[in-house]
Amino acid sequence: MGGQTVVALSGGVDSSVAALLLKRAGASPIGLSMQLYDQREAVSGRSCCALDDLYDARRVASVLDIPYYVMRMEKAFEEHVIQPFVSEYLAGRTPSPCVLCNSYLKFDELVTRARQLGATSVATGHYARRELDAETGRFRLLKGVDGAKDQSYFLFGLSQAQLASAVFPLGHFTKPQVRILAAEAGLPVAAKGESMEICFVPDGNYQGFVERQAQPVAAEGAIVDGVGRVLGHHQGVHRYTVGQRRGLGLTASQALYVIDLESESKRVTVGPRAELARTTFRVDRVNWVSRPAPADRIRCRVKIRSRHREADAWLEPQQTGSVGVEFDSPQSAITPGQAAVFYEDDVVLGGGWITRD
Repeated sequence: MGGQTVVALSGGVDSSVAALLLKRAGASPIGLSMQLYDQREAVSGRSCCALDDLYDARRVASVLDIPYYVMRMEKAFEEHVIQPFVSEYLAGRTPSPCVLCNSYLKFDELVTRARQLGATSVATGHYARRELDAETGRFRLLKGVDGAKDQSYFLFGLSQAQLASAVFPLGHFTKPQVRILAAEAGLPVAAKGESMEICFVPDGNYQGFVERQAQPVAAEGAIVDGVGRVLGHHQGVHRYTVGQRRGLGLTASQALYVIDLESESKRVTVGPRAELARTTFRVDRVNWVSRPAPADRIRCRVKIRSRHREADAWLEPQQTGSVGVEFDSPQSAITPGQAAVFYEDDVVLGGGWITRD
């Protein structure tokens, strides 16, 4: 693998080993980190792209003896990730900001900067694979071989042009293998822990973050059951997500879960766990990454959140570009705002955003 490749160095072990593998393969990697928010205001915690992470990325680049740059992307991050994150919560939906970050920053802004540096491709530490379909001439996005770490779900939004520029050096490795490679190479992040939360909310308090970003927030509304009977009141639909059980502040003879959120009426609907199960829903803003949009109904497997076990379903293309999904068996907590991703074996066919009917 020759030529220059920009590596998105996050300061973690995965992107660091991606750079290591590229260099061993004969490429000329250029390390590039994204500064996504004002480091003076960053909250400490297990996040990515914080000041300590930029320091670790620089140390890795030094050990590997590769060029390293920090790219300021606060404005693009605010526009494409933070603002949609806040807007979705306020609209009663549960966002997936990592998908937007990959599509609009790592494989859009970063590709542009890579070309300015004379590079033709962008590598990341994602556990995913890419291959060229010789028959169609299209690139296909595939799962990583490590099922426990596969991150293809977060990449469904890539275009063919972005996928053509993408390199995933870790696609055929497992996480334990990656840590061994890092330790053997003397990388200072070999034993570094995982980033567990959304990078700009490392303390996990999404509700507080939304309220700080969107003051004032329209607050109080009713908590109702399935027939509209008022059971209590809340201080904002942004504090809830479909499937939530804890923090409802209700006393009931059975466990209650959030079934639906309506931002306009400020109504939170709750019910027993059985009411979370559904077989049909609609997906908007669909991106077909590995194949053209189908003209007719197709069979595949669908994942409705990153840790969901994908399930058998039918996809029904609609004239609007949306897709109707019908699972063979009911699935729990199909959540508006989350991504639904379509698979055929290891191939990511495409995906889109779950919407309320």
